[in-house]
Amino acid sequence: MRVELPSGKPAPLRVLASKTASAREAFTAARYNDLGSSLPGLLSAAEAARDAAAGQARGQANAILARAYVLASELAAKQHSDAAWVAADRALAAARASGMPIPVGEAARVLAITMRRSGNCSSAVRFLTTESDVLDPAEERTGAVRTTLLLTAAYSAGAGSDRATALALLDEADETVERRPHAPGGLFTVDATKTMAAVYRIGVLNTLGTPDEGVEIARGLNIDLMATPERRARAWTDMARMWHALGDGQEAFAALRRVEQEAAQESGGLRCGR
Repeated sequence: MRVELPSGKPAPLRVLASKTASAREAFTAARYNDLGSSLPGLLSAAEAARDAAAGQARGQANAILARAYVLASELAAKQHSDAAWVAADRALAAARASGMPIPVGEAARVLAITMRRSGNCSSAVRFLTTESDVLDPAEERTGAVRTTLLLTAAYSAGAGSDRATALALLDEADETVERRPHAPGGLFTVDATKTMAAVYRIGVLNTLGTPDEGVEIARGLNIDLMATPERRARAWTDMARMWHALGDGQEAFAALRRVEQEAAQESGGLRCGR
């Protein structure tokens, strides 16, 4: 699938970095219409800046471009658009060209989501575990990214009905979160926290067809601790799926109301990407 961008002129890297941070804020605040309006211009300017740069500046430009394409893939996944795959592929190419492990990890995660959504669950798991193996778990930032890859791999394994692998990956992610309970923020969409890991476990149990195993976890979960409206809406979506599968329409409806309160522009509700 081709994704055409408007022609753009290179902008200073500090300007592009600021605009990319603003775009991320729009995504995490679930202002998807605002993000959709700003992304084409941001991507074209970032590509122009990358093409005009050399040396260290080119690496920095590629990192910014990768992050912008990660956001484009995240948004396309929300909209159930095939453009998510193209954007994720471009994100990973730019991230690898940057030579920076954190953008590579962020891009790998969104590409794996597109793989899982297309039915290639086992391939997504293999890809994510391979990428996580090259990240240093002892270093704070790369260790946090590694945890997010493990969580996404667990969800992919669950979607592929591989219970043993899914639970093993969740346990590994839990261990890393326990060692680093206050992981730094700023990662795309998913932060490595105990609350995030618990929400993922509930989502995995839903996909495995055993939502009853998530009830006790849900009872002790404080979704308000999650940092962004987008993630809180995602968590309440998992709660709604769990209660619906268990036949509790009242709890499911209450959870869906929370989704609407947190993120009115959240599209697709029960089918959002991870």
